[in-house]
Amino acid sequence: MKHAFILVAALLLAACAKSAAPVAITAPAGTYELDPYHSSVSFGINHIGLSNYVARFTKYKATLKLDPANMAASSVAVTIDPTSIRTDFSGDFVGTHKGTPYKSFDEELAMSPKFLDAGKFPQITFNSTKVEQTASGKLRITGDLNFHGQTHPVVLDASVVGSIEKHPFTQHGALGFSATTQIKRSEFGMTEYLKPAILGDDVTLRFEGEFAQVVTPPV
Repeated sequence: MKHAFILVAALLLAACAKSAAPVAITAPAGTYELDPYHSSVSFGINHIGLSNYVARFTKYKATLKLDPANMAASSVAVTIDPTSIRTDFSGDFVGTHKGTPYKSFDEELAMSPKFLDAGKFPQITFNSTKVEQTASGKLRITGDLNFHGQTHPVVLDASVVGSIEKHPFTQHGALGFSATTQIKRSEFGMTEYLKPAILGDDVTLRFEGEFAQVVTPPV
């Protein structure tokens, strides 16, 4: 009897896994722009094996082409300004980094060839190439990440936090997403402090944000 119960349970789980739960989106189809006042783009990286250091970007744009009836036909494009990196470092950076040409830790991370090198690579971009629904009703968004002068495919694990047909303030469609992915910075040519292991190779990227429907006013 016990073995029969286990077999039935396994068959039920397999059946559930095959039937993907629909992504519940009530926002209408169309073009959506990121709401920068209700969004965040952050990243985390291991620091000398002691902690996961978190920083963020404050200037970025994203455009979503939404087809809720066919999510595979949807797409997203993101542009990040690397000079907008913010760490909230409150120490005496210049005093503790003798001879540095940079005025702050944020400026060093943004402009130094060891790190983001924003003078040479002024944008970080992501352009989706495929949107898939998972068995759990979440989304896998595959796309090309251009970072530090190199382009490689990455996969975002995303979920719809919520959506509405009419935003209470704009009276147009709106929706919000959470998305994460992990990259190896060495694959994008950023190898500073890998040996010795001061900074980890794995970088976790996280997005939280709302999108507002773009509506062209009548002529």
